[in-house]
Amino acid sequence: MTARIAFQGEPGAYSHQACHDAHPEMEALPCRTFEDAVEAVLDGQAELAMLPVENSTYGRVADIHQLLPMSGLHIVNEAFVRVHINLLALPGTPLSRIERAMSHTMLLGQCRDFLRAHGIHRVTGADTAGSARHVANAHDPALAALAGDLAAEIYGLEVLARHIEDQGNNTTRFLIMAREPDHTPRGDDGMMTSFVFRVRNIPAALYKAMGGFATNGVNMTKLESYMVGGSFKATQFHADIEGHPDDPGVKLALEELDYFTDEMRILGVYPADPRRHGA
Repeated sequence: MTARIAFQGEPGAYSHQACHDAHPEMEALPCRTFEDAVEAVLDGQAELAMLPVENSTYGRVADIHQLLPMSGLHIVNEAFVRVHINLLALPGTPLSRIERAMSHTMLLGQCRDFLRAHGIHRVTGADTAGSARHVANAHDPALAALAGDLAAEIYGLEVLARHIEDQGNNTTRFLIMAREPDHTPRGDDGMMTSFVFRVRNIPAALYKAMGGFATNGVNMTKLESYMVGGSFKATQFHADIEGHPDDPGVKLALEELDYFTDEMRILGVYPADPRRHGA
């Protein structure tokens, strides 16, 4: 039986492309929501889940950081995927005929310059691949979709304009999740550690907690805060650092962090994607 990797979206979505690029030997399993993709791994329908966490142009993927700590899964890898956005339409349609473009709101926000220059109105769709499928079924030559090459291939659409994203380095970072953690040092580009924590209710707790990473020479690549439990007082932080928890500097920094926090949980220890520093 072929192993499967779950993703949120329809066939042809960028998450589908990420699954294909990272694990071409696995069967991609489309799921309706991020929660469904997680559940597919938990109940054994899939071995891995591919979850997008941030885009270099649009920022953080909404709600994903709320999901990660409670998912019951562990980060075992990351994948940086270059997002090339194409304008897809019914075969034989000229660009001048397009009046409206449909896609996920995130992609619509990444192609503002092109759409404005061609007088194309934005139409919000459920997701990128679903928008491509809708265009294929609507038979409306004035309607196009914003999606990738895989969606064009699956739904029989023609690429009218290729790589129309506003930013030339438009990249999405994905996390690959599994049921069991894997802290084995691996890869040729170093290791990453992701964790969440809540600081103690004492003055300058966050400042003091972060000091240990600076004094021990540990590079923190991400620090984000978000509210939990519907309370303005309960703030949780998500952090990514370079290094493995067994590295001397990282170990000391995490020990110091523990002193100033009420809760700290490691979400995953995984190899850095080779494209991380060039993304």
